Amino acid sequence: MGHIMDKTNSTLRRVPTWPFYILLCLPVPWLLYLAQTGGLGREPINALERELGEIALQLLIAGLCVTPLREYLGLNLLKFRRMLGVMAFTYVALHLTVWVVLDMSLLWGQMWADIWKRPYITIGMAGFLVLLPLALTSNNLSVRKMGAAAWRKLHKLTYVAVLLGGVHYLWLVKGIQIEPIIYMAAILGLLSLRVVRFARKRAKRVA
Repeated sequence: MGHIMDKTNSTLRRVPTWPFYILLCLPVPWLLYLAQTGGLGREPINALERELGEIALQLLIAGLCVTPLREYLGLNLLKFRRMLGVMAFTYVALHLTVWVVLDMSLLWGQMWADIWKRPYITIGMAGFLVLLPLALTSNNLSVRKMGAAAWRKLHKLTYVAVLLGGVHYLWLVKGIQIEPIIYMAAILGLLSLRVVRFARKRAKRVA
């Protein structure tokens, strides 16, 4: 098993990240096409908004999986984590753009009212604001200027962002639906692994 994983990691180190940016952008034109041709149902704007948000949440969860996969299975996907984060933010930004431009028709007063009055929108906007500094610093220049330790500390806000995203999706849907519950369970499970990892490290330092 270890030999197979070593070979897999060696192969992955030679795989460039840039094709994945292209591949992960492909759902956007397809979803826009479906929205224009009736493929997203009777409420295409709401469906488009939801699909983009769901992809964003999936990418954030995928980013959370990187460390557990390395620790428990030995699969090293660290080089792809930044790409996943950048693409997650891209889909969050598209999700927000559809809401602002197509859903709310740039009615800023109504938007601000909804942000304050509707908890799921408040939570979603908070998640976007948390992701914003992470997206702006997801480059090598920021790592050099901030220092690796400070950069890593800032990017732990990803945990907050993905939790807010899960709550946003959970509160967004009407009634009890299994899909957002599964996403939330995955998020809480992955975050609990982080808590266990932190507790173990702290116990070792104390010992």
